[in-house]
Amino acid sequence: MEQYSSIIMLVLMGLVFYFLLIRPQQKRMKEHKALIDGLKRGDEVITQGGMIGKIAKVTDEEVTLDLGEGVKVRIVRSTIADVKGRTAPKPANDSKTDAKKDDKEIG
Repeated sequence: MEQYSSIIMLVLMGLVFYFLLIRPQQKRMKEHKALIDGLKRGDEVITQGGMIGKIAKVTDEEVTLDLGEGVKVRIVRSTIADVKGRTAPKPANDSKTDAKKDDKEIG
């Protein structure tokens, strides 16, 4: 009977480690991969080194960050920690809606 209780305790400890350590880590890795895959030009990002800049160019393995005043830095995509500001896609230009906007502004 004592052998079974020690085996049950080991199994329970394994389950606790899985749900408290392994599973949350896998979830964070999955979210980070989705964040890295969704990068596009114009996004404002924060690197793991603490630099904040806008993405000027995205390739398969690298990202070119514009840090301001003409300073551009190439970094590895996986070193991006967070996206601070996402760029919204521009709406399609419709000449009729643009003309209506101009009329409202004038009169």
